[in-house]
Amino acid sequence: MIIVADSSALVALATCGSLWVLKELFNEVKVPQAVFDEVVVPNKPQAQTLRIYLEDKVETVDLSQVILKNVNGIGQGELEAMALAMNLSANRLLIDDAKAKKVALLNQIKVIGSLGILLLAKQQNLLDELKPLLESINQSDIYISKRLVTKVLLLAGEIESDKRA
Repeated sequence: MIIVADSSALVALATCGSLWVLKELFNEVKVPQAVFDEVVVPNKPQAQTLRIYLEDKVETVDLSQVILKNVNGIGQGELEAMALAMNLSANRLLIDDAKAKKVALLNQIKVIGSLGILLLAKQQNLLDELKPLLESINQSDIYISKRLVTKVLLLAGEIESDKRA
């Protein structure tokens, strides 16, 4: 199985020390050059960690060989990640940006976010608990809505549903 990753989701997984689960869940992890270039900028959060992790996972993408619909407002890294996912017939595109996810879905690309990866890893007994990982992401510059955190923790069985009307 192949997963192609975009930058923000990679930074989130690196922030909580969970990049390693990608290789456990998927046989191959790939990123386009534009994503690599985005995440390894000196002084960016997790730049060195991501440089080491991604050094043998970078692929060149020729955007002229892929037709993507509704791409207005999508960044270069996201475009290349979508194109690479299509070129490799990847099982999933790892992407957190809501607008980019919608565009990927419109182009029949299956997506998963960083929190979806963490949840999948827990469901496959690779992780014991998600709450401390989500807290470490929230303590960084990465924004995750409280509603999404609650939903993930509910799905992970780490909190119980409030059944009051």
